Amino acid sequence: MTGMTSSAAPLTVGFDLDMTLIDSRPGIHAVYTALAERTGVHVDADLAVSRLGPPLEEELRNWFPAERVAEIAALYRGMYPGIAIATTPAMAGAREAVEAVRAAGGRAVVVTAKYEPNAKLHLGHLGIEPDAVIGDLWAERKAHALREHGAAVYVGDHVGDVRGARAAGTLAVSVATGPCDERELTEAGADVVLPDLTHFPRWLSGYLARA
Repeated sequence: MTGMTSSAAPLTVGFDLDMTLIDSRPGIHAVYTALAERTGVHVDADLAVSRLGPPLEEELRNWFPAERVAEIAALYRGMYPGIAIATTPAMAGAREAVEAVRAAGGRAVVVTAKYEPNAKLHLGHLGIEPDAVIGDLWAERKAHALREHGAAVYVGDHVGDVRGARAAGTLAVSVATGPCDERELTEAGADVVLPDLTHFPRWLSGYLARA
């Protein structure tokens, strides 16, 4: 069965970050607002935070000419820690989901498209301590890190996360807490769709019992 682990191998569960473990909308909204003020270029922050998931550069291409995207991305990432970290809360059930993996004797790794240093700042600020954090990976590219860490399950909120899980051969568990609804996640190939992470510990118990 896809995603199952052998009894000899410890369970490893991968988690996405934005809109899976953290509600990054308030912080990212504030950074986009500050970026618009800094550059004098209009950015619709409300629209931008409604489609979180893909890499930062993809969103910036909607507002800045292609030749400026790398420069603006570097500026955004430099502004980010002082604006976004303190205003970003954990998603409901995030800590408990990671703790459930640990309680089962497993490892929790975070695999995210977010700039890795900023991802680590978020987790440190919120007191969420995964075994590894791998950033700057989106969609199918997440499969590299998932395979490297032997993940049996990958939990995310976006159809791109489902694609990454499928590419890695891991069980794709989705939470409908981001921009993609249950129908979109299911049609993308999610094996399981949960309303949010508060349902994850119970699901994990059942998964381990079946395994």
